[in-house]
Order: sequence, then structure tokens, then C-alpha cells
Amino acid sequence: MRQWSTSFLMPHSAVSTENRALIILNQPFSVALFDRLWNFCKWHCCGDGGANRLYDLFENPEVEDGATARTFFLPELITGDLDSIRDDVKEYYVSRGVRVIQDKDQYSTDLMKCISSLEEKEKSEGRGQYDIILLGGMSGRLDHTIHTLSYLHKLRKSRQRTFAVSDDNVGWVLDEGEHIIRIDHQVLGPTCGLLPVGIDSTVLSTTGLRWNLTNNESSFDGLVSTSNHLLPEEEMVWIKTSKPIWWTAELKKC
Repeated sequence: MRQWSTSFLMPHSAVSTENRALIILNQPFSVALFDRLWNFCKWHCCGDGGANRLYDLFENPEVEDGATARTFFLPELITGDLDSIRDDVKEYYVSRGVRVIQDKDQYSTDLMKCISSLEEKEKSEGRGQYDIILLGGMSGRLDHTIHTLSYLHKLRKSRQRTFAVSDDNVGWVLDEGEHIIRIDHQVLGPTCGLLPVGIDSTVLSTTGLRWNLTNNESSFDGLVSTSNHLLPEEEMVWIKTSKPIWWTAELKKC
């Protein structure tokens, strides 16, 4: 039985010691969400135009002694085909020692290139996998969203935990089998969904939801459990699925 937690979304006062990697994609996000995620990830990477998003997040440059807010949020890596990053953004991060690596492979996306770089880092460290948190990937262009859904569906075979986060939602793939999800009501809810994406159908059973399922078949041609609700009195949701599905939960405003 797999256990899941979104503790990385909780407001904290200390820096996390867990291995988490933040990958910033080229989609809008709030300062509040960014700040919460950045502080709880050990490794930070921008996928091409994601560097523009990070740079533009800090419109108020001056903090103290000539330093800027941007100075405190330097990613370890910017990578992709670099067709989206602006010249001024690239020059800024290069001048501050950030590695900027161009990968012209047109058969892989910027997201795929970021994860490939992380896997090289993991291999060199030899200390196991990082949990991956994608900032973006579920808003904006539909084809980008579909790519995120598809790629994370595939990654379930090789990665232990990969989450996609936007200002509105957090989501990830539940592989076939049983799962326990710890519900942090301070940041999640009330709505949630179990989505049969990338499969013909699955058989679902749940506890801890307002509208639970008991060996119900779910498919795009049939039942899809959208707009389900988390119950305030329940701290856990149990899900059993015969095939991989997407789990999504609404995020409260930071």
C-alpha cells in the first residue's frame, strides 16, 4: 500500500531536510505558492521559459545593501532547448553562476530534459530518488496539460513520487493497487477527483470521501468521479484502483 502526503504545501518555518526537487515550468504561479515550495526543495531547476517566470516574479528589485529579491532565489540549473528564455534573463542568471544548458533534442520536451538532468544528479550522488514537484504543467495550453498528464503517467514506472502543482490544484498518478492519502485540510479541499486518464477503464473503491465508490467501473465513456469532496472530519482517504488513475485535489489560497 502506497502512502502519500502533501506536507510540502503546508506553511512551515523551517527548511525541509527531505530530498525534493522543484521544476519550474513556463506557466504563471503566485509568489505565495512559489515561496512555499521553494523553501522545501533542495534542488531547483527551470525548464527554459520557466526562468522568465522566476525572474519576473520579483518586480521589486531592491531588498537591502544593493541586493535584490532575485538574488535569494537562484536555481541550480536552467535547461531546455532555450527557445523561450529571454536574453536578459539568461544573462542575469549566467552572471550569477547558474548553469544554463541547452539541449536541442526536438524529441524531448523541456520538462523531460529537466527530469533527465535530475536523474543524472541522482546517479552521481548515489543516494536515491528525489521527490519531484512540478510548479506549473496543469494550466494554460491544453496540449501542455495533456503532456503533463501523459508524462507523469509514464513516470510512475520509474519514479516514486512526482507531483504537479498549480495555484488551483495538486495532482499525481496513483498506480494500480491501494493508496492512503493524508489530507492536510489546511491547504486542500474541498473538491477532489479521480480521473481515468490514459486507460480504457478501471475499477475503483474509496473511503474518506463524501461520495465513495465500491468496485465501481470508471472510464471516459462512463463514470468519472469529478467534483467529489473531502470530508473535514477525515484525515485519510483510501483508494483502491485496478489501473493507474490521476488523483487531484483543490488547493486553498496560500
